[in-house]
Amino acid sequence: MKSEHKQNVTEFSLQGLVDIPEYQIPIFLLFLLSYVAVLLSNITIIVVILSDSQLHTPMYILLINLSLTDIGNTSDILPKVLTTLLTQIKTVSLVECVTQMYFFLSLTLTEVLILSAMAYDRYVAICHPLHYFTFMSLRHTVAFAVASWTIGFLDPTGHAVLMSRLSFCKSHIVDHFFCDVTPLLKISCSDTFKLQMLTYVEGTIIDIPAFLLTFFSYVFIVSSILKIQSSEGRQKAFSTCTSHLTCVTLFYVTLISLYMRPTSSLSLKNYKFFSLLYVVLIPMLNPVIYTLKNHDVKEALKKLMNKKVFLRPL
Repeated sequence: MKSEHKQNVTEFSLQGLVDIPEYQIPIFLLFLLSYVAVLLSNITIIVVILSDSQLHTPMYILLINLSLTDIGNTSDILPKVLTTLLTQIKTVSLVECVTQMYFFLSLTLTEVLILSAMAYDRYVAICHPLHYFTFMSLRHTVAFAVASWTIGFLDPTGHAVLMSRLSFCKSHIVDHFFCDVTPLLKISCSDTFKLQMLTYVEGTIIDIPAFLLTFFSYVFIVSSILKIQSSEGRQKAFSTCTSHLTCVTLFYVTLISLYMRPTSSLSLKNYKFFSLLYVVLIPMLNPVIYTLKNHDVKEALKKLMNKKVFLRPL
């Protein structure tokens, strides 16, 4: 009976990553370097693609959008983490918390859809090369990108509204380094059935079809590559999609570990670990993977680095 009379919480305290004072500064420096690396690497990818007209193709236009989602998601979370580590001020209002959660969900869903569009692009390029510019014209590519961002930012609106209406009286401590759905639900004393049903319904309508599109695109891609007679031809065909396949694998392994399993089977320590992978490691690795495994991007990067800019005297 006493729990029913607890005051509803409107301000939270983020538990963060560590509570040991002597670790705060080293971890702050590590995260600061990581954040700078994410920004520089993804901005470099965007600049390289925009500067080389040969890269103004559907795959690289979608890659720009992928880099933007990585920059956005990391910028949504890491600045608050850095501020908390430096100042030890862990409090965050309900509005700030729900806003952070909303942008995290929006950008994550946008990335899911962008990766699906990129998988479809590789499928058309390898399985139907003669019809590539019919199915993946500039108009289609822009439509894919616009639809991904629009759906990505409209879909989590219901989550944000329902989350803002929940009562939080179990605790004011969010056992995480940012505001995410699972840690918030653990401290809510309201009925979360509507929010959970919304998650399942929207996952069934959007997330699962996007995953299946990506999965079956690569099933058909691998099947087509294996039918190529020469080993050189198979290697050349497979090299056109290895970068994206690597990024997709990393992304979905992390995402499945976080969200596509029963909440009760995942401890919050493991939840933090996989969240770190998603928020920090993947946005850093994506540009590296596309640079190291993509000949066109490497050549464009070399050309950009070799350019000499001369300032004309006034």
